[in-house]
Amino acid sequence: MMTTVAFAEVATPVGLFVLAVTEEGLVASGWGSRTRVGGRLGLAEVHDPDRTACAAAELEAYFAGELREFGTPVDWRLTSGTRRAVLQALHRVPYGTAVTYGELAARSGTNVPARGIGSIMAANPIPIVVPCHRVVAGGGLGGFSGGEGVETKRWLLTHEGYLQPTLLDL
Repeated sequence: MMTTVAFAEVATPVGLFVLAVTEEGLVASGWGSRTRVGGRLGLAEVHDPDRTACAAAELEAYFAGELREFGTPVDWRLTSGTRRAVLQALHRVPYGTAVTYGELAARSGTNVPARGIGSIMAANPIPIVVPCHRVVAGGGLGGFSGGEGVETKRWLLTHEGYLQPTLLDL
């Protein structure tokens, strides 16, 4: 059986967000174009709104403040080994909380140093659903490569209640 991918685009408060869904589940997501998000997949694209409907509805519910845990199945094919172990541990970090890079390394059972965890976060193929925005530095927010960078991370952590709103948010 040939694997295919279907795409959905969802307008969010932090920019246009693209979802890529295979027969197995959500395989990639991110800001930008379908080509940018799905370019590394090498899968035939199909038009299948039914396949993407659940993931798109959950993302919309998340941004509306109505969803705290994604139920969309994840297709982990773009990860393996240590990266997969770290991202699967991250997938279990609850809404409204955050972990440091070192804490995530410990939770994953890997011996990846904090700097290596940062590299894995930067290459996360499924941001928001696999919540790399919930990984922070010991002394601050740390980096973020999605959307508008650290400002997007700050917005997501404020949306989830981990950070308090600033005067700019009011």
